[in-house]
Amino acid sequence: MTNTSSAESVSIGQLMDLSGRTALVTGGAMGIGLGIVHCLHQAGANVVIADVNKEAAETAAAEFTDPDRVRTAVGDVSSPEDADAMVRTAVGAFGAVDLLVNNAGVYTISPFLEMSLDLARRTLEVNLPGVMACSQAAARQMIEQGRGGRIVTVSSIDSLTPSLEGMGHYGASKHGVAGLLKTMALELAPHGISVNSVAPGGIRTPGLGPLDDDVLADFETLVPMQRMGAPDEIGRAVLFLASGLASYMTGALVVVVDGGRTLRGAAV
Repeated sequence: MTNTSSAESVSIGQLMDLSGRTALVTGGAMGIGLGIVHCLHQAGANVVIADVNKEAAETAAAEFTDPDRVRTAVGDVSSPEDADAMVRTAVGAFGAVDLLVNNAGVYTISPFLEMSLDLARRTLEVNLPGVMACSQAAARQMIEQGRGGRIVTVSSIDSLTPSLEGMGHYGASKHGVAGLLKTMALELAPHGISVNSVAPGGIRTPGLGPLDDDVLADFETLVPMQRMGAPDEIGRAVLFLASGLASYMTGALVVVVDGGRTLRGAAV
């Protein structure tokens, strides 16, 4: 995660090594978030599994055989106070925050003409102000540390094109995130903090509960690779952006990991 120019002689192994670095992963207790936690941990990072569900976070942390490099934090990402507390947990446990992964998010399916504003507001609150609150808290800490850092946000292909009908409120939140990250990248670059994003397509996670098997099967027919992705496949993309391999990248908001789904265009 160091700033490394192409002129330096550094091995690929060294570039991928996150030893001694601390990552805070929101929504890290399950699904894509837990896949990310595992990838970063395998690369040597200390990890803080942050989640609104305390029991789920503790269950996830129990999967690791070296508890000295894993901690949990509980909070709602849309609360600035909770976001600050999560960062303080990471600093208290490991002395720093070097990487923030904004993974926490919510989605529901509701046709546009039937969608309540309360439902839309809650989706926007978590998915957009949640990214802002956590990024502010982490960036302030990174600036205080004086050695830069990385912010990687898990967005969605819905920031590019509708993946399913009934998710207009979700797509709006992800388009908003893209706009926020552009300005974050500009303002934080002088501090040595990079801001990038991964846009997953359909990923097999417990969060797909609202979708029945027929809907998922239909979705897979639209994916050129003819399958849904796995959480670990998003984790690898996040690891790339967190590592020295991405030392000259910031403002990359369309690192798409979707098996080619967006090549088919909007939902049909």
